[in-house]
Amino acid sequence: MNKTCLLFSGQGSQYQGMGKEILSLFPDLEFIYTRGSEILGFDLKTTCFEASAEDLAKTEISQPAIFATALLCYEAVKKLGITPDAVAGHSLGEYAAMVAAGILSLEDGFQVIKARAKAMGDCAKGQDGAMCAVLGLSAEEIAAVCESVEGYVIPVNFNSPAQTVIAGEREAVDKAIEKFTEMGKRTMKLAVSAAFHSKLMQSGADAFYDAIKDVAFHEPTVPFYSNVTGAQLTDFSDMPTYLKTHLVSPVQFVKELNAIQETGVDRFIECGPNKVLAGLVKKTLTDVTIFNVENEKTFSKLKGE
Repeated sequence: MNKTCLLFSGQGSQYQGMGKEILSLFPDLEFIYTRGSEILGFDLKTTCFEASAEDLAKTEISQPAIFATALLCYEAVKKLGITPDAVAGHSLGEYAAMVAAGILSLEDGFQVIKARAKAMGDCAKGQDGAMCAVLGLSAEEIAAVCESVEGYVIPVNFNSPAQTVIAGEREAVDKAIEKFTEMGKRTMKLAVSAAFHSKLMQSGADAFYDAIKDVAFHEPTVPFYSNVTGAQLTDFSDMPTYLKTHLVSPVQFVKELNAIQETGVDRFIECGPNKVLAGLVKKTLTDVTIFNVENEKTFSKLKGE
């Protein structure tokens, strides 16, 4: 019998039309867009289906749009009778995972995402930060290069043994890229407006905490894994502080995946647009089955498993 972990997509995975095919399969799931639109103050369904790539890339739009799409795909997976033995998300994806685990209600999830997107967007306007994926080097080697350049740049997303993302001041990130290029290593600058998961996000994290400190968080109904520790989260007594820390802490996704597999999980299903996390699982773990659900084709593949 499979033990299953549901994974929830992170920022950067958005695309025009995401979720459209899943909603056409299950029109009863429209409530996700309806509730989201009421809370956000804009038409979430039209935004997901019709907004330009440029608009969808804006933090204030991409975060709630990906969150909604991830939950739509999760509800579709539930219709197959699949109940998770664990949940996890990558950065933004932790919020959809929290709703799936019962830590947040759908409505509070949208309220929290709205506050997070605003705080991060405002913080991005006041900094000159950048992020870049580095391929084919160990996290230790990448950290050593970051330490060797002038200015602030650190590894922030430990995505797979072959991919780590760095973030920091734009000039320092560019200097690190030069060094990686000299070493013959591939880098990919990310299309983001700030140095997420670094200390440059501190003012955003503080504003975010103030906005969510009175939100009701609950004990999870299923094991929930943390980007911050790379392990199962067991203390839910002060989630606003945890989420404030989450904004300025590295994403320990490799540790997290290994910790989940150690519990006997052998099937991972990514819920949400694109299949970035499914790809990271493939690069990190062996002896597991991997699915993603984002459209009719991927849903049918899981259904016919």
